[in-house]
Amino acid sequence: MTSPAPKYIISGGPGSGKTTLINGLQQQGYFCSEEISRKMIIQETAKGSFCLPWIDISCFSAKVLQEMIFAWNQAPTAAITFFDRAIPDIIAYLNVAVVPVPEEYYTALALHPYHKQVFIMPPWESIYVNDSERWQTFEEAVIINEAIRKAYTTCGFELIDVPKNSQRERVAFILDFI
Repeated sequence: MTSPAPKYIISGGPGSGKTTLINGLQQQGYFCSEEISRKMIIQETAKGSFCLPWIDISCFSAKVLQEMIFAWNQAPTAAITFFDRAIPDIIAYLNVAVVPVPEEYYTALALHPYHKQVFIMPPWESIYVNDSERWQTFEEAVIINEAIRKAYTTCGFELIDVPKNSQRERVAFILDFI
């Protein structure tokens, strides 16, 4: 019996180029899972919900966790998949908000394993922009990035720093690595 294809994570603070990198990997034919938090912010805002990270991070995190589990289950077993963020990102955001992390997040991570090497995007001020889903300042993005790094290493992942380069060069870096 063959092992399932790896499920790689691309993470990092807000505005570091993750989505652009994911789009480049999709253009190369790889299966990619979009950033769930951004999609959830758009959906919850459209509903007039209070289940938003800046209002009720516990509610928002619980919804994102369920969507991340769903995305993990939808990933093909025979093809490499890249995820724009994963469960340890939720843990990091809860830590930044000084909200206790429920044990179910660690259980979900154990039940939905990812490749142990995680590609992490560094904060990059020259490409950072705010929008309706990214409200943090660049300085806050740097703090979040450090929390993300800590959450992943605490959860047993090895971080692979992706250099600040063009989309094409970043895609090549990752494909050369894997």
